Amino acid sequence: MLKDLCIPVPGFGENEIAELHLKVGDKKISYDFRVESFPWDVDDELNGDSDHISLSLARISRLRKAIADYDKSWELIQIFTPADHSKYIQVLYRKKLS
Repeated sequence: MLKDLCIPVPGFGENEIAELHLKVGDKKISYDFRVESFPWDVDDELNGDSDHISLSLARISRLRKAIADYDKSWELIQIFTPADHSKYIQVLYRKKLS
């Protein structure tokens, strides 16, 4: 049984929201997916302290807060690896079924 499906979305910018709607078979179940972009650039928080560990910890802290504060009707599915020198990190959510 197929549990995952990968759908390439060409031309998707790093500070854009995408929502995808999917129906599966005859059941007509609808799944809503959303890709959110959160700030990944933390230069404003480092105050000149830019070693690798400080940078990583500031990014992780900022991302954890963004995820914790996100709309609770959506569940976290995947965190994508940002490109080098990216200003945003993208996160995939799925709307919880009620």
